[in-house]
Amino acid sequence: MQNFIRMTVLIVAVLIARGVGSASASEPLVIATSPSLAIPLEALSRAFEASHQNVKIRLYFDSGLDLRRTIASMENNSTGQYFIGLGPIHIIAPGGDELITRLEQKYYVLPQTRRPYATASLVLVVPESLVDAPSSFEALAQDTRMRVAVADPMLTEVGQKTSELLKVLGIAEELKGRLDVAMDAHGVLDHMLNGQADVGIIFGPDAYDKRERVRVVAIAPEQAIRPIIHSLAMERYCPNRLLCEEFLTFSQSPEAQSILKGLGYGLPRPRK
Repeated sequence: MQNFIRMTVLIVAVLIARGVGSASASEPLVIATSPSLAIPLEALSRAFEASHQNVKIRLYFDSGLDLRRTIASMENNSTGQYFIGLGPIHIIAPGGDELITRLEQKYYVLPQTRRPYATASLVLVVPESLVDAPSSFEALAQDTRMRVAVADPMLTEVGQKTSELLKVLGIAEELKGRLDVAMDAHGVLDHMLNGQADVGIIFGPDAYDKRERVRVVAIAPEQAIRPIIHSLAMERYCPNRLLCEEFLTFSQSPEAQSILKGLGYGLPRPRK
């Protein structure tokens, strides 16, 4: 009888210990992403964790080419290749969709799991104190005194897209002598706020840090230049597909969209 009681107490103790351990432990969800998306994915991660108390999201940052190499190396080793569930990465969220397309072709992400969640469009920004601000990109050509800060097209994607936009709108020649070329988007804002230029052209999210000092007065029309689309996709060896699917679904929710809009991102068109 005493042995039975001792065994019962031991079993109960083990069950209680396991219960405490599982309640206190948080399940990791690893998202591999670009450093340029740190702000939106941090915000989405914290919001998701708030409704999933037992989940802790970790962000792994790497540039596009290095991220592709990391995933390829992980998936092509013998352990990851033959045992579903051993991959350390759950979700892939690179900057822009080109990398996800390549990963889909290699079957490094699961088919049909891509979820576009945000877009980044070129915007025309002015100092908050500027009263007579242009209302469109085309209006820049009309005021011959207005100086326009742009990013270097040889060094940055925003500079390349800006150059393309001005050509498509037919105002590149009119602005040729009035462009103030900065190294990057941060430089564009600095030049504008320091008086070297009157207006600037950057991606919407780049204005977030200076949102109290600058305002957006125009957004580049999609028919002139397509916005950059950011998507998420499930890694092929994702350890917990149900949890991954929950995060992918959350990225499409009104709560997530509200967070992203507040950070200067646009929303992708609904899939047909």
